[in-house]
Amino acid sequence: MAHAQAQKVWRVEIRVPRDVVAQFEGALEPYCQVITWYVEDDAASWRMEGFCADAPSDDALAAALSRAAKANAVPCPAFAVQCQQSDDWVAENQKQFPPFSVGRFFIHGTHFDAAAPVGKMAMCINPGAAFGSGQHATTAGCLRALDDLAKERKFARPLDMGCGSGILAMAMARLWRVRVIAVDIDPIAIPVTVENAGRNALGRYVRAFQSHGYRSRGVCRGGPYDLIVSNILARPLMKMANALECHLAPGGVAVLSGLLERDTSRVLEAYRRRGLFLMRKISMDGWDTLVLSRPGGAPWGRPSPPGACPRPDGSFRASIPGKK
Repeated sequence: MAHAQAQKVWRVEIRVPRDVVAQFEGALEPYCQVITWYVEDDAASWRMEGFCADAPSDDALAAALSRAAKANAVPCPAFAVQCQQSDDWVAENQKQFPPFSVGRFFIHGTHFDAAAPVGKMAMCINPGAAFGSGQHATTAGCLRALDDLAKERKFARPLDMGCGSGILAMAMARLWRVRVIAVDIDPIAIPVTVENAGRNALGRYVRAFQSHGYRSRGVCRGGPYDLIVSNILARPLMKMANALECHLAPGGVAVLSGLLERDTSRVLEAYRRRGLFLMRKISMDGWDTLVLSRPGGAPWGRPSPPGACPRPDGSFRASIPGKK
């Protein structure tokens, strides 16, 4: 029997400052079906790789990278394009996503067809999605924090700020069987989250929509939240400290991740200035996950009324239909 012709894949590689990874990811997205990034010894510079089904235009790539560099006031990175051959690129991708466990969670890809371990909460994630599968230490740290929190209390109104693939929103829905709001600035994340939630029979629990941070009406109407999870990067987490505190109910908990160990003290100080205090820190592979709490109210009591809007002092005023 004749063998199928090997599939060609083009790999684009660049190296950029870690603070602008998201912006250069956006520059590569029109040309690459899958984008990954790696932290190496030099934490100030991250290596990014994009994989393309068709040969990208060098001129188009150069122009896109130049625009991103100019918009963010950084030097334009050099790029390299290499053609690779794989007999089965999908199979190779699946090999990079073996099933794994974090706490009580068992995460696997769509290619996994065996039974989940006894006592584990299985969640199926599409390994082809250009978002977190849960393997990275930042997502794994959040999953571990959520698993620990579930042993202590129940949450009624969680928010996943920067949902990506939706894995953390699904974890909260699975743990507490409550409606979870999942938002991301990247519009591509929303259908990915919806698809993954549906695949795991959690579609009725996860409400996903695009939002630029906490600014959207949907985020305001859904709060205040007794649990906010945000797995993004250090700089946006610091910028969002005030908004998070304003949308977090008294006695609420925030789980923050995406922090290199050297960034942790700066991020923690930003939230301490807003009155939050550190409950615990989870360190994995050079990355930290912070579990913070906002004082006030009874941590184990009933949450504030749905749709409450934050006042400047951090207290809440309930929204009444027809009233301003």
